[in-house]
Amino acid sequence: MNQPVCSEFERGRRFVGRLPHGKDLIASIEDFCIESAIQMATFSVIGTVSSATIGVYDQKQQVYVTFTENMPMEVVTCVGNVSLKDEAPVIHAHIVLGDERGKIIGGHLFSETVLYAGEMDLQELVGKPLERVYDRTTGLFLWSVHP
Repeated sequence: MNQPVCSEFERGRRFVGRLPHGKDLIASIEDFCIESAIQMATFSVIGTVSSATIGVYDQKQQVYVTFTENMPMEVVTCVGNVSLKDEAPVIHAHIVLGDERGKIIGGHLFSETVLYAGEMDLQELVGKPLERVYDRTTGLFLWSVHP
């Protein structure tokens, strides 16, 4: 694949709101999407977490290397998308966190990342939902995109 392969979507509903205290960040967004019948979306989150699990993909071993930080941190930025995997909404997000001294860490967002306070801006995308399927080249679950 030498050129990007993309699908076109229309903007659907837009949701702006507060995420629940003490709950996992990924589960909070997935639950919201299930309750609101959202199959495709993009989102951003700001706020603070009590603990976070993040990781980086090891391309040689084709596995995520994860670690957990058990301390309060500021969500500098968190962006992601919602698509389908096994016919259910699944979250793919990256997060950048800052500690009380301004040290920054970031990577792929994993559960269990516990929210202390969070605000979400979610834009639903209307069209044929993209499905995450296993990609043999990378070992990742990537979008199956049909132009």
